Amino acid sequence: MRSSRARVITSTAAERVRSILTVAHSMTVVSDGLRSEVHRLDGVGATGLFHLHAPCERVDAPSAGRVPVRLELTDIAPTPVRDRLRARVTVAGLLAAPYNSASESSTCLEFGQAVLEDAAGRAYVTLQELEAAELDPLAKDEAEMLTHLVDAHGEFVPLLLRLVRPVPEAGVLRALPVAMDRYGITLRLEYPRSHRDVRLPFTTPVTRIEQAGPQVQSLLATARRLSHTSHLLA
Repeated sequence: MRSSRARVITSTAAERVRSILTVAHSMTVVSDGLRSEVHRLDGVGATGLFHLHAPCERVDAPSAGRVPVRLELTDIAPTPVRDRLRARVTVAGLLAAPYNSASESSTCLEFGQAVLEDAAGRAYVTLQELEAAELDPLAKDEAEMLTHLVDAHGEFVPLLLRLVRPVPEAGVLRALPVAMDRYGITLRLEYPRSHRDVRLPFTTPVTRIEQAGPQVQSLLATARRLSHTSHLLA
């Protein structure tokens, strides 16, 4: 009997926004018409410098004097794929005082909205969705794992092409992993004038970083059992 619950193979917009905010190395803060580039996010992410809180619901709370602010972040693929921009995240809200780029302490940001923009389109994320989303267990180590896969085990990457369904059309110049999350790996297939991404889901979602290696090995084991297709890279 088929389960009525669809298998999840990719992160939700809220999960992706939370991961990007948490592991970001830099961002742009736009406030009072000024753009401030912030590059001291290593280890703390955007949420280390900005504490997001719900809009003030007090009737007597003064609205005058609060300063509109926008946080802009980009999610860049760690591997040398074509078009490395994976997503853009924008968080808009209000500050109680003008933004101080020299401040080392966390700044309270009254949350307005978060927007995720990627190849699939635009998605809006509420504060409730963001707070309920779990940080992907692979988010902080994704870049290192993907670059290690490409640099140290590059022969495995073409092998993963055997898992792609439907079988890719002829003309694939290169295949590289472009993303990895708790649900699986995303491969980018590059053609002479285009590219496309395909998902290779794990058997079960990863809940701890230690589970990632066995899940990748499981994908490779399955790929080895499949017939070789002559026009692919493996």
